[in-house]
Amino acid sequence: MDQFIIRAIEQGGYFGIFLLMALENVIPPIPSEVIMGIGGLLVGRGVMEFWPLLLIGTLGTTLGNWFWFWLGDSYGYRRLQPVVDRWGRWLTVDWEDIVRAQLFFTRHGHWVIFFLRFSPFLRTIISLPAGLAHMPKMKFFIFTFAGSLIWNALLIKGGEWLGSYLAESQEMLAWIIIGLTGVAVLGYIYRVVTWVPRAGRDQQADD
Repeated sequence: MDQFIIRAIEQGGYFGIFLLMALENVIPPIPSEVIMGIGGLLVGRGVMEFWPLLLIGTLGTTLGNWFWFWLGDSYGYRRLQPVVDRWGRWLTVDWEDIVRAQLFFTRHGHWVIFFLRFSPFLRTIISLPAGLAHMPKMKFFIFTFAGSLIWNALLIKGGEWLGSYLAESQEMLAWIIIGLTGVAVLGYIYRVVTWVPRAGRDQQADD
């Protein structure tokens, strides 16, 4: 299974990395840690090179975040709320979560776009409030690209180091890759199955 994942990314090449990193920021179950980590593993094996992988992967990350920014910037509150109310289950968010993220963005300013690229929390969804606030597009692009560049560089180096450290233990490496992928997918499925809109959670608390 691990070799299938590695070969799939290897055969997709840099363009495959670009698409996966873009989708990772749109479709919740695909973890960037696995994509860029395996990319780093391939750098260690001499299949890919560090700088092309970093730049192309970061462009993919930026494009995925741009999708949410564009959605907020183009639709605005009035037209976006029905979309979130209808499809929120698959994003495991509801409108109240968007409002809270918007307040967080407003309170801390544009720099949160840069710093949250290193955080597992609000890393992608913060792009939506930035769009709703009509943050300057060039500033959003620069902050997103710069923050993602640093985060992706760490992931690549981590994958490269892990590959060399476990060069003699391919079985352990296999379990790590499978484990990370499995946890991400099962975690998403669990969130979708157990997700309850905030209104429903509030009603349960009142009962």
